[in-house]
Amino acid sequence: MTDRKAAILRPSEIPARERGGGAKTIPLVTRRTGATSFINGITIFAPKAAIPLHSHNCDESVMLLEGRAIAEIDGVAHEVEAGDTTFIPANIPHRFINRSDSEGMKILWIYASVDATRTLIETGDTRTIDDEHKAPIA
Repeated sequence: MTDRKAAILRPSEIPARERGGGAKTIPLVTRRTGATSFINGITIFAPKAAIPLHSHNCDESVMLLEGRAIAEIDGVAHEVEAGDTTFIPANIPHRFINRSDSEGMKILWIYASVDATRTLIETGDTRTIDDEHKAPIA
């Protein structure tokens, strides 16, 4: 028996966390909800917003929920539309860019580890995804 419980998570009721550069994140399944093998959440991008080039210490999958984006993966830019889904192996540099000048963009991300980290390619700075969820609320 486990003391973990099932949960229904409602993104509209969870405060978004500012990521900088016009992006904010809503953490969903995390350690706090009892996850032990993966975490996920939603990141919302303002028009033309982008997140810095980075990599993770585990596999990641991202589905574009709304909008039009550029998924830059290992130096190659891919145009993606709502419903398109990526698989990004650990340690592969990548980022997402909102292609629109006027509309927002939204992604669902899933990391294959509760111990997921993000390493910024430009600076080498590494932080846990848990630390990012402690950022100021939008």
